[in-house]
Amino acid sequence: MRKPIIVEQRFNTSTETLWKAITEHQQMIQWYFENIPDFKPEVGFTTQFLIENEGRQFTHLWKIVEVIPNKKITYTWQYKEYEGESIAVFEILEHKHQSILRITCEGLETLPQDIPEFTRQSCQGGWDYFIKQRLKDYLVE
Repeated sequence: MRKPIIVEQRFNTSTETLWKAITEHQQMIQWYFENIPDFKPEVGFTTQFLIENEGRQFTHLWKIVEVIPNKKITYTWQYKEYEGESIAVFEILEHKHQSILRITCEGLETLPQDIPEFTRQSCQGGWDYFIKQRLKDYLVE
């Protein structure tokens, strides 16, 4: 098992506001993936949606496996077209009137290593983009 990808970002917002941004469908489509058809922070909930990149299709398959309201949500992340499964853990920590979001992504090595989007560099860049740019900008608006 390889070292997980970990991305952290501080936000000048409450843990409740941050939780809603990462778990409420109408907010998620503003900063995350705009074509998520539905999302519920409930264990067992599943959703799927298609992302295309450079002629390749990536049907995202998410399944919620753990929920601690306002603190943590974990989901498996698979693709219909490819073998393997990763896990994304979103943890919210409180620190001096700020909230910290920590994303831990594990299992990347189970995905096909000959697909550019599954490289460690690509995944790290993706999480940095979504959390440190898109979500940060969304919560500042």
